[in-house]
Amino acid sequence: MNRLWPFRNVGLKLLSVGIGTLLWISVSGEEVVERGLRAPLELQQFPQGLEIQGEAPSTVDVRVRGTAGALSRVGAGDIVAVVDLRGARAGNRLFPMTPEQVRSPFGVEVVQVTPSTIALALENSLIRSVPVAPSLEGSPAAGYVVAGKPILSPDHVDIVGPETAVKRATEAVTETISVEGLHDTLRQDVAIGLIDPSLRLKTQRTINVTVKIVPGPMERTVRGRPVRLRNLGTRLSAQVTPTAVDVGLRGSRDIINKLDPEDVHAFVDLGGLGEGEYTLVVHTEPLDHAGVTRVDPAMVQVRITSVQN
Repeated sequence: MNRLWPFRNVGLKLLSVGIGTLLWISVSGEEVVERGLRAPLELQQFPQGLEIQGEAPSTVDVRVRGTAGALSRVGAGDIVAVVDLRGARAGNRLFPMTPEQVRSPFGVEVVQVTPSTIALALENSLIRSVPVAPSLEGSPAAGYVVAGKPILSPDHVDIVGPETAVKRATEAVTETISVEGLHDTLRQDVAIGLIDPSLRLKTQRTINVTVKIVPGPMERTVRGRPVRLRNLGTRLSAQVTPTAVDVGLRGSRDIINKLDPEDVHAFVDLGGLGEGEYTLVVHTEPLDHAGVTRVDPAMVQVRITSVQN
């Protein structure tokens, strides 16, 4: 039978006692302090089918107590406040926040939490399809225009969120698409998002956008076209002032470039007018595939006199 010998390994035992004594002296000699910290708020056991309406608090203020050494070793994420949402129902809810609901490292005591309650507005979750609205900026190259509306694929996406926010939403939006200086059709995959931060996309994150860039209508001014007199009565003579006008035209680039100025005819109608002075509107003959935007001046002075035998 082996007998216990109290003085076996006496050196190691004395060393252990000495180290323990030194540790006790160093710890017991540290001052106990209290400090205010900001701790992240963690929502656990979130019920399926519920959403938070509005912005939930992300942090709480806590007061902790411990030795100066223990508190100095507290790092980010070591202290976390926890709210258990298990069993929560839709509506405006209050959840108590006590020191027992704050996780902290050994040697650090939580003595107070502010606020003492967490208010959350919980709503039923809803899914709904909304149209996507493209956002364009800039102007195509000179002489080119955006033809029609951009083509989106898909043009609707599903959004998810609190019921009232989903019902209020009217559209999702694309990131800004620049057409600055373009002279060819643009096809591009772009990100989409939602203005309301309480809403999110169910799955779709990008869509394909096609923006058609085509040669735009061109404007041209034909200058010095003579003003002709039409339907002048017999035995009457007329003088027009000014005798020529400038005519503004608009049409496709090909048509406008090929147009002969001699094909532009300006006139005033003197039908039914006798001797006298008149201010009359200048008219133009219709042109194939081009329009008249202006006549300058738009009106002229006409003096009609009789012709003597």
